[in-house]
Amino acid sequence: QVQLVESGGGSVQAGGSLSLSCVASGADFGSACIAWFRQTSEKEREGVAAIYSGGDSSYYADSVKGRFTISQDNTKTTVYLQMNSLKPEDTAMYYCALELYCDDDVWSRPGHFGYWGQGTQVTVSS
Repeated sequence: QVQLVESGGGSVQAGGSLSLSCVASGADFGSACIAWFRQTSEKEREGVAAIYSGGDSSYYADSVKGRFTISQDNTKTTVYLQMNSLKPEDTAMYYCALELYCDDDVWSRPGHFGYWGQGTQVTVSS
């Protein structure tokens, strides 16, 4: 059974940094896509970034390009989201999600992903 566990959320002032981690277990992750999504009470869940080990590809939402970096450890079971230059509008619950593959068309669609973590809260104050 696939399990995803996020950690690393917290509170930070605008301009600060946080690093989120997502640990995946329960399957062979030789080739998989792991993505980060975020959601607030006012907005629908949106894709933030994704990394696909099968194609050695990464994807970013325009709103985070140049500020966030997604990476993966050598075992491909842990994915990191380094978030720099944080803004109040980055405040949200952040979720990681997993699926066997992704590409530029589907990585940001919540419905594409079958496995989800419980989320970790990120709060950025001005």
